[in-house]
Amino acid sequence: MEAAFPDTDFLARGNQIILRGQRLALDKIERAVGELTSIAIRQGDLKVGDVETVLALVAAESEVAPEESGQIVAYAPSGGLVRTKTPGQARLLKASKRNDIVFAVGPAGTGKTFMAVAIAIAALKARQVKRIVLCRPAVEAGERLGFLPGDFRDKIDPYLRPLYDALEALLPTERLSAYMEQQVIEIVPLAFMRGRTLNSAFVILDEAQNATSVQMKMFLTRLGINSRAIVTGDVTQIDLDVRTPSGLIEGRKILEGVAGIVFIDFDHRDVVRHRLVRAIINAYERHESARLP
Repeated sequence: MEAAFPDTDFLARGNQIILRGQRLALDKIERAVGELTSIAIRQGDLKVGDVETVLALVAAESEVAPEESGQIVAYAPSGGLVRTKTPGQARLLKASKRNDIVFAVGPAGTGKTFMAVAIAIAALKARQVKRIVLCRPAVEAGERLGFLPGDFRDKIDPYLRPLYDALEALLPTERLSAYMEQQVIEIVPLAFMRGRTLNSAFVILDEAQNATSVQMKMFLTRLGINSRAIVTGDVTQIDLDVRTPSGLIEGRKILEGVAGIVFIDFDHRDVVRHRLVRAIINAYERHESARLP
């Protein structure tokens, strides 16, 4: 921390840290210490990588406008707060309040899906919508669906698991189970959306880069009265056949500039996973750039 904030004086005394420096730096350090304390309590210790990741997140927060920094999105079951942590997340939150359809496009680990689910749950709790529908294309990423064990539901559940993970982190188990049973929250494969009209709903399409052009149009035209949608995807991880164009890429070409639809781009600065994820993304981007003519 002293290396990250060279203009701040640190003095450790027992279980206290005394700081002297500029207010902006002190606010960042306070957030970092709070986050590291939570990690230490949760996992019993701290690793160098944990510290570096938290410091990178705090640095990214400085790029968010002051009025948007650390905005509360939802409340976690543990009593903690879900806040925007990066510039991309802050832009997504702001855009979702002003537009009915938002596309969040960027690399893995930037919190696109988690933030979209948090925004949807906040809208449900505020009674802005009556239900949440989350969907994903069940596209095989190098593995064959038919060889997975179990019935059809068992075969598609692994594709939908990330959506369950986000919900479980944001809602108490009992309430999530009740919402699922009452179909207040529904998780379905994208193909199951055909023919439906969703009124007063918050609809999320995750992994949209694996939706075909026909599926993307089908999904977007499901919206009914008082409905909103967030579409998330990463155009660098397309699992479709090379002859099948991605609905996310084509959709952007068709829809960009349409009033009420906005595209938010995430990049390596928004990565909120392990510090190496950011380095991996940068390395792959350099590799891909070198291959281009």
